Amino acid sequence: MPSAPSRMRHARISPPAAFRTFWPLVSVNRAAVLVSAVLLMVAAGCDAGAIGIVGVLTDDVLTPSDLAAFWGPAALWLGLAVTGAVASAAGGYLAGWTSEHFLLGLRDRVFQHLQAVPPDALDRFGTGDLVARLTGDIETVESLVASAPVELITSAAGAVVFAVAAFWTSWQLALITLSAAPLIWFAARWFGTLMRSATRAERDSNGRLATLLEESLANMTLVQAYGRQQAERGKVHREGRNWMRAGLRQIRLSSVYGPTGELVETVSVLAVIGAGAWQISEHHLSVGGLLSFAAFLGYLHPKLQELGEIVVSASSATAACERLIEVLRTGTVRDDAPRPEVPPLAEPVRGAVTFEDVGFSYPGSGRAVLHGVRLAIAPGLLVAVTGPSGAGKSTLGKLLLRFHEPSRGRILLDGRDIAGLPVDEVRRHITLLPQDSMLFDGTVRENILYGRPDATEADMIAAAVAADAHGFVSTLPDGYDSPAGKRGNNLSGGQRRRIALARAMLRTAPVLILDEPTAGLDDDSTARIMAPLRRLTAGRTAFLITHDLRLTAQADLVLHLSDGTVTMTAPGLSARTGPEPEPEAA
Repeated sequence: MPSAPSRMRHARISPPAAFRTFWPLVSVNRAAVLVSAVLLMVAAGCDAGAIGIVGVLTDDVLTPSDLAAFWGPAALWLGLAVTGAVASAAGGYLAGWTSEHFLLGLRDRVFQHLQAVPPDALDRFGTGDLVARLTGDIETVESLVASAPVELITSAAGAVVFAVAAFWTSWQLALITLSAAPLIWFAARWFGTLMRSATRAERDSNGRLATLLEESLANMTLVQAYGRQQAERGKVHREGRNWMRAGLRQIRLSSVYGPTGELVETVSVLAVIGAGAWQISEHHLSVGGLLSFAAFLGYLHPKLQELGEIVVSASSATAACERLIEVLRTGTVRDDAPRPEVPPLAEPVRGAVTFEDVGFSYPGSGRAVLHGVRLAIAPGLLVAVTGPSGAGKSTLGKLLLRFHEPSRGRILLDGRDIAGLPVDEVRRHITLLPQDSMLFDGTVRENILYGRPDATEADMIAAAVAADAHGFVSTLPDGYDSPAGKRGNNLSGGQRRRIALARAMLRTAPVLILDEPTAGLDDDSTARIMAPLRRLTAGRTAFLITHDLRLTAQADLVLHLSDGTVTMTAPGLSARTGPEPEPEAA
């Protein structure tokens, strides 16, 4: 079972550091960001100009009742309104365009990184938690990196425009208004720190709940068969309550921050009205001027509030950034390729595999899974790999596929150190048939062609015939275009295994790794795939990880792993040609 995300140690970073980490994905569209900000500032300027016209209309049209003076300011107001509307619409669209492209780019980047992470290293996250990071967390990061710069620029520019207009109208009243700005700023910083902690807890709980739901739904057959519905409901309910509590903490903070800002704004407005009334009584300010100032104030305070909210949102989004950075810092297999100076393997690849004093320990584990393994496997040999659970049988295959790098020693393919070859080059010559048949939610045809999409129809059918799958596929309602279902649920276990065999046969790679190919099958199904297995391994260097004595009896070599060392016997080599493999070293 995957480790709970709550036990993970997130990389603690500040909002500016998080912004710098992900900004390169936005900077490729910096022109759109700049144009969007300029357009939104133009819209803010048009709003300020329209507000100024209100004062002119009040003093020059309404107070003296001069209708003739109305048309000029009215036309100017309409022109500003049209310009502002066009600028606001275009700027808003460009800002949204930038945000959506950022979401696409960041999700692609994180998913591409995950594809390079060894499969067992992903288990500590949990599938549901990874989905939550690829969806909800990425959307939250967007609010900091893509949306926040435009919002910050436009809000700051709008605040400056309305502040200047307010000072132009009455500098005394403007000073009273801006005295509230430091209070808003410090409140935003304080609430932002609290919101960051609350959001981190909410996102972690969301990931745990997603993992729990994914696991429970995937194992629903077992849950129902064992009558464990109530226990599963209890686990989901407890984690749901944790998520609810974390969400309520965010709601409490948001509920307090908003009214606090409104209270500060109300006090400021009352002070301005009182001071404005005094200025009118002393003939320092006209009624139209006070109305214009009030309108400027109505626009200025929201801009100041927006600046504070950006600070709070940035602190909140940093928690999601930490979760994504944690994924991006998860180690991948080192791959220096493609490098022009590294020639590919000579064709055709024969499939000679050599382990030279190979040792391996999983990251974070102090115990060596393998140590001092020395093997020389001639091309075309069938090598059975046996041993107790946890002895390192599957680890041999993972090292050969470069899911991990050896802690010591080298692995050679046709005499070339695979560590110096591109990962894709190595895996192009190796076919894996995992214990789980791993079918996708597509058609039978798509699943067979998965390992070699460019194969012809004749090649695909030939592979299906060799895997003893063509017969049952032909009886399906739509033949090869019949849906396999999620994880191949429309097919029986034996049928899924034969589809996986056909997929492996179609690849025609010279090296083959079969991980417990008969596990979970009854005697009839096992007997049925024996002949396809023999056809699959013929002429290939095949590593057969198995406990099935019927399979080991057919092997040229049998490797028995125990305590990280290998003991080798060669029951079938007398009938084969090729160099004698070296004995292993303890």
